[in-house]
Amino acid sequence: MPPSVGLLPCLLCKRSPYSVGSHSRKILIIIPDITRACPTEMLLKSLIPYIEKSSRAEISLLIATGLHRPVTEKEKKELVREDVVENYEILDHDARNEEQLAKLNKKTSFGTPVVVNKLVLENDLVIGIGFIEPHFFAGYSGERKILLPGVASADAIFNNHSFKMINHPKSRYGILKGNPIHEDMVEFMENTKLDFILNVILNKEKNISGIFAGDPIEAHLKGVKELEKYVKIPYTRPADIVITTNGGYPLDRDIYQVVKGMDTAALVAKKGGVIIITAECRDGLGGHREFLEIVKGTKNPEEIIARIKKLEPIYDQWQAQILARILKKAKIIVVTHSLSRKTLEDLQLIHARTLEEALEIAYGYVGRDAEITAIPEGPYIIPMKVNEN
Repeated sequence: MPPSVGLLPCLLCKRSPYSVGSHSRKILIIIPDITRACPTEMLLKSLIPYIEKSSRAEISLLIATGLHRPVTEKEKKELVREDVVENYEILDHDARNEEQLAKLNKKTSFGTPVVVNKLVLENDLVIGIGFIEPHFFAGYSGERKILLPGVASADAIFNNHSFKMINHPKSRYGILKGNPIHEDMVEFMENTKLDFILNVILNKEKNISGIFAGDPIEAHLKGVKELEKYVKIPYTRPADIVITTNGGYPLDRDIYQVVKGMDTAALVAKKGGVIIITAECRDGLGGHREFLEIVKGTKNPEEIIARIKKLEPIYDQWQAQILARILKKAKIIVVTHSLSRKTLEDLQLIHARTLEEALEIAYGYVGRDAEITAIPEGPYIIPMKVNEN
């Protein structure tokens, strides 16, 4: 166990205004779903025993699926350990299920309806577990994202992820100030309930390198400040070909999530260049059929945008919108064995089975004298343009 996790009980005792549950009868722990590299199992292994020592509260867990598919029973055991599944109530959030939701009859200043899973309001103490990483439109993950989109209603997610919000120039990697998506999420959090967060940052090996616990806003900002020391990577000039990944398992388990790695690469690619991304995509579309349907049948990025504007609001439009933005800048080749050539072509993507094949295709677009940049970490870093001198 990393030393930082061993210190977790001390951190919790020191930083929680509630002594993490000593005055609570019902405690809700909200956790990320299987698409995130958060070491949830490890964190719960320290958190739950600590709570039980200081409190007799009833503990339940809520999986922040947002609009992702439900987590299977097998995946729950992978996510939190079998003994946790057997001894605690673990529920999947369903953003479409009205019976799960509580309406507060108000909106944020961005027009997002404040509708959240009712368990958030029914518990005395709400703890959010998560990890902080660069996020392609919220700036950084963690903190408020566990509520919105994590356990919010579909309508709330639609508004927060709307065409207008995604299109804002500050809805990008590494930006919090002035980012309407982030600011809307914070307002949503302040109008619902998130008492305490336990967020971590990870190193290249996906081991915990920092723990940030306590007040959601304060702890998250400390985590972001620490993370920025390591993830903002300078580059001097754009490249003809950018080779990248989606950060490996679990973020590369479906093509929907792989758009994140593409977007990082687009920051470095020349206009008219080529992005090559290697991704397992073991889950194919990952339950995001709507993502495919939005793009399928279109011939260029402009047609994707036009379709989104016509159909909005529609599930997964934000991912299709960002894909269109990337396609306006570069061709995209996906190296995978798990998706068919036809499926990728329907997404305006190019299929390759090996990196060598992908490079040959790329050379056909930009020539063999192309300048190549590699981003092994994919969406876990933020490329920052600097002057050559």
